[in-house]
Amino acid sequence: MSQRVFPAEWAPQSSVLLAWPHPETDWAHMLHEVQACFQEIVTTIARFEEVILLVPDEVTAEELRPRFPARVKLPVIATNDTWARDFGPISIKENGHWSVLDFQFNGWGLKFPAHKDNMVTRLLLGAGLLAPDIQYQNHLNFTLEGGALESDGAGTLLTTAECLLSTNRNEQWGQAQIETYLKETLGIERVLWLTKGFLTGDDTDSHIDTLARFCSKETIAYVQCTDPGDEHYEALQAMEAELKQFVTADGLPYTLVPLPMADEVIFDWERLPATYANFLIINGAVLVPTYESPKDGLALTQMKKAFPQHEIIGINCRPLIKQHGSLHCVTMQLPKGVTN
Repeated sequence: MSQRVFPAEWAPQSSVLLAWPHPETDWAHMLHEVQACFQEIVTTIARFEEVILLVPDEVTAEELRPRFPARVKLPVIATNDTWARDFGPISIKENGHWSVLDFQFNGWGLKFPAHKDNMVTRLLLGAGLLAPDIQYQNHLNFTLEGGALESDGAGTLLTTAECLLSTNRNEQWGQAQIETYLKETLGIERVLWLTKGFLTGDDTDSHIDTLARFCSKETIAYVQCTDPGDEHYEALQAMEAELKQFVTADGLPYTLVPLPMADEVIFDWERLPATYANFLIINGAVLVPTYESPKDGLALTQMKKAFPQHEIIGINCRPLIKQHGSLHCVTMQLPKGVTN
């Protein structure tokens, strides 16, 4: 019988994929600020593993090469923007062999141009950046983003109904049909659907990686709101109640690690979706977004409870949140064996 595994993020990795902000992205008006943030992210990841940093042209590659360690690869692959979590390849292992799954990326429901981003997985394969024996699976008939998926690596998927059931993605598909498709495609056995919770300013229709994340098969970290005066209070309290009702595959309640609701971040007169749940797990470390807030320290302390064996590293992601995303959103891990 075929055994297909959708690995957890904490599984051993070969590299992390990012795309460098360039003048043709939405970062054009604040390039210096956001490039400094990307440089810190890339340099930090490179302490632990390889980085594949997509650049728009060879001139940019030559300019960046002296600024990064040798384990940072700089392939020329064009992108519309920098949200690698949502256009990067989704990796599964089947009978000991790795495959990359290429889903349709439509700019979070046709909100933004994505024609270049949607080519990235195929171009990574064509450029020889993936392992020679990698299998490519075309799933371009289905719209799906990596930020919508949380796997525990043992058959359980955590996701949100708000995103996966939105009519601007797979309009003809109902919940039961989507769940069956995900089980068959990803090799998962069950889906935990969160129906509550949101962040103001979020363009993704409530990606799970902004709200709740697996830290182990038994542990979920999530955004907790305890301020009745906050506009998120009722929805996040309801989400917390849902999480308390979820049980592991063994029928036990999850260990829940609350992360503070990030202090309000306002830019251009609108509240942004700042969240500490948008962390990145890499080999030996967890990178946690911070926002120049007194709550940053509490978030890092809580993350250490969830990942006692990992180094916990805060990264100032205030520049990223100005475009409504954060640290996890701009990265996509590639498990060990997927790249050369």
